[in-house]
Amino acid sequence: MSLIDLVRTKFLEAISSSAPGQWKVLVVDEHAKRLLGANLKENDVLSERVTTIDLITTYRAPEPNMQAMYLLMPTTQNVDRIIKDFTDKQTYAGIWLYFTDRLTERLLHRLGQSPANDFLQGVADMYINFWAIESQAFSLYTPSHFFSMFSPPRTPSAQRAARDRLDDDLRFAARCIANVCIQLNENPIIRFYLPSHHPAVGPLASFHRPQHSPQESTSRWRDAIGVGSRVDYSGDDHLCKVLATMVQEELDIYKRIKPNWPEPSAVPRPQSILMITDRTMDMIAPFVHEFTYQAMANDLLPIQDGVKFRYDYTAANGSIKTATATLSESDSLWVATRHLHIKETIDKIINNLKDFQEEHGVFSKTGTTSIEDVKDMLAGLGQYQEGQEQFSLHYNMAKQCMDLFGNPKRKLAAMANIEQNCATGVTPEGRTPKTLVEEMVPLLADMDVTNLDKVRVIALYIMYRDGVPEEDRRRLYEHCRLTRQERAAVDNLVSLCVRVTRAAGERDTKRGLKNRFVESDYDLSRYRPLLKTVLEDLMNNKLDVSVFPFLKDPAAEAAGSSRAPAAAAPVATSLRNKPVWTKGAAAGRPGAGRADNRQRVFVFVAGGMTYSEMRCVYELSNTLGKDFYIGSTHTIVPEEFIEDLQTLDVGGQGSKALPSGMPEVHTAQQRPFQVYYDQKYFTKDEPPPPPKPAASPASNPKLAPPSSSGHAPSRPSLSGSISSVGRSTSPAPGYGSGAVSEGEKKLKKKRFLGF
Repeated sequence: MSLIDLVRTKFLEAISSSAPGQWKVLVVDEHAKRLLGANLKENDVLSERVTTIDLITTYRAPEPNMQAMYLLMPTTQNVDRIIKDFTDKQTYAGIWLYFTDRLTERLLHRLGQSPANDFLQGVADMYINFWAIESQAFSLYTPSHFFSMFSPPRTPSAQRAARDRLDDDLRFAARCIANVCIQLNENPIIRFYLPSHHPAVGPLASFHRPQHSPQESTSRWRDAIGVGSRVDYSGDDHLCKVLATMVQEELDIYKRIKPNWPEPSAVPRPQSILMITDRTMDMIAPFVHEFTYQAMANDLLPIQDGVKFRYDYTAANGSIKTATATLSESDSLWVATRHLHIKETIDKIINNLKDFQEEHGVFSKTGTTSIEDVKDMLAGLGQYQEGQEQFSLHYNMAKQCMDLFGNPKRKLAAMANIEQNCATGVTPEGRTPKTLVEEMVPLLADMDVTNLDKVRVIALYIMYRDGVPEEDRRRLYEHCRLTRQERAAVDNLVSLCVRVTRAAGERDTKRGLKNRFVESDYDLSRYRPLLKTVLEDLMNNKLDVSVFPFLKDPAAEAAGSSRAPAAAAPVATSLRNKPVWTKGAAAGRPGAGRADNRQRVFVFVAGGMTYSEMRCVYELSNTLGKDFYIGSTHTIVPEEFIEDLQTLDVGGQGSKALPSGMPEVHTAQQRPFQVYYDQKYFTKDEPPPPPKPAASPASNPKLAPPSSSGHAPSRPSLSGSISSVGRSTSPAPGYGSGAVSEGEKKLKKKRFLGF
C-alpha cells in the first residue's frame, strides 16, 4: 500500500465525512496546511463541498449559517482558538474537529467544558502527523534532531538539559512512527540496533571532563572531546533502545484507546516488524558517490528538498524557457527510473521517448543512442506539451549528471573508484587495495577537485583504516588545504562512533556489523548500504539477536498478535463518542478491503536516511515479496551531511537546521510533552483588519449558505496545490471568510495558497 495514497485517502475521507451533504468552511493551522498541501491539490479539497480554506490564526468573520471543519495540530493554543470562536459569539453553525495527532484528555476535557461544546458535531484524532514523501518512504522533516541525538554536551553541566531535549525529540519521533503503524493498521514486533562495539552517543553518553592545565583553553578541551576522549556509558541508554521503548509506549496507548486494534484484515498476513536503527550503524553510505538516478541527481544537482528542480528547455516556438518541476510519484518516468543506474536511466528515457513518438506519429531520426540525441527528438514534440515537459525534465537532469561525471577537471570517476575500494575493502578484482595512498595523493593535491569530494574520500579512508595516526591525519588535511570547518567535519565523526585517530601500532578494533557485497555490473557501484544486508538477514532469521534484540519477548508478542475482535472498552469522555466518520471510520481503514497478505516491515533510521537506503526498501520489496517502508528524521545528501558534521561539536550553531544552536537551558523538572508540542507548533495570531467603510450589498456580497437547489455558494475557481511541501512561509495576514467581495476572496485565496 502506498503511503501517499493512504494519507490522501485519509484526508479526503475526513473532509467528505464532515457535515456530509452540506457546504462547509475548512479551518487549518500552518502545519496542517502544509500537510494537506503535500498530499492534495486545492481542487481536490474544494470538490468536497468546501467553500473556503482559512487559517485559524487570521481574523474570520462569523458565518453562523455555515458548517466548519477544523484540521489542526492538537496544541493548547489551537484548543483555545476553537473555544474563542464560540465565546460570546457563534462563528459557525456546527464544527467538526480533526486533530492530526492524539489530543490529550486534559485538552479534550477543556473543550467539553467550553462554550464550543454545544456546537461540536464530531471529534477525531487522525494520527497522520508524518510526511509521506514516497509510496514507501516517510520523513519527519526534523533535521535539527541530528544535533539533539549526536551532539556531545559542551559542558558536563549542560548534559541534563541535552538529555531532556533529546527525550522530547525522541518522543516526538516515536509519535510519528506510531502514526505510520496506526495508519497501516499494524502493531509490529519491535527490534532495535544495540551495538556492542561502541558506547552510547550524544547526551546519552556520560563523560568525565579531561583534566588540563589552567592555561589550556576551553576550545582545546572541546577538541579533545571531539577526537577520542574516553567516556563512561550505560548499555541501557543507547539511542535506538530509548526510541524503540517510546514507540511501544505510543502503540500501547493507542491499543488502550481502541482495544480492537489492529482490526482483522480481509486476508490474514504475518505480524509486521519495526526495526529501529540510527545513523551510526552505517557511516559509509552518506559519503559514497551514488550513480543511481535519484541519488546521483540529489548529490550533484541543485534539487530543493529532494523534489524541486529548475531547468531550461526549448519551447515550441524555439525560445528558451525556464521551468521548475516537482519530482513526485505522479511522474511515471521518474518512478520508473529513479532507482536505475544513470546509464540505464538514459537508455530508458531514450526508449520511452521513441515509444512516445511512434504512438503519436512524430518523426524521429534513426540511430538515436545517446543523451545528446534526445534534444533533437524533443524539438518534434512541440504540440504535445505534457510529454515534452516530462521528457525535457529528465533529459536535462540526466544530461547534467553525465556532464558533471564526465568533467575532466572534477575527476569524479577516479575519486569514486577510491571511494568504492575504501567502502568495500576490495578492488573491482576482489583484491585488498594496496595502492590507496598512491592513488589518493595526486587527487587530494589537485586544485580542480572540490574540497567536498576530498572530505568524502578522507572520511572513507579513515573508516577503512579504522582510524589513522594523528600525524597522518594532519598531513592529509594540509595536503588537501582543508579549511578549519572541513577538518571539523572529519574530526566530529568521532561523535558518531567512528574512530578518527589511533596511535601507531594500536590494534585494529573493528567489531561492527559485516556488510555483504554482491557482484555488480558497474565497478563504481559495488557498495551497497549496510541496511540492505541487515534487512535480508532479518527476513532470513539470521540477524544477531544480541545486536538487534527484541523489545519484547517474541513468544509473548506472537501470543498477543491475534487480530480477533476484543471486547469494547469504555471511552475516556463523552466527547469521543461524538460520531465523525460516515465511512472508513477507524484509523488504518483506507484500503482495508485490499486482498494482500504480504508481511510489512518498517525501518526507521534516526539521524537521517540516504537515497541509497530508500532505494533498498523498494529492491527488497521486489525480491523478497514483503512490503518494506523506510522513515527517518530527514533525508540527507553528502554536502548537507558534511555541513552538519562541521557544527556537530557546537550543538549545530551556524548550521542551516539550527543556526542559533541548541539552547542549554535546564529546569529542575522535565516539562510535560504537551509543552514541547505547544512550543514546536506555536504561531502568532494575526490582528483583526481595521474597520472598513460601509458598502452596499451589491458591491460587498456575503458568502451565502447553500440554496435549496443544492448549488454551491459562489466561490473562486483556482487550480494548483495548497502549499509547498516542507518548510513554507506563512501566508499574508489580514484575510478572512467574512464579508468580502469576489475579487477580494480571489486575492485572499491566492495569497493563502502561495500564487
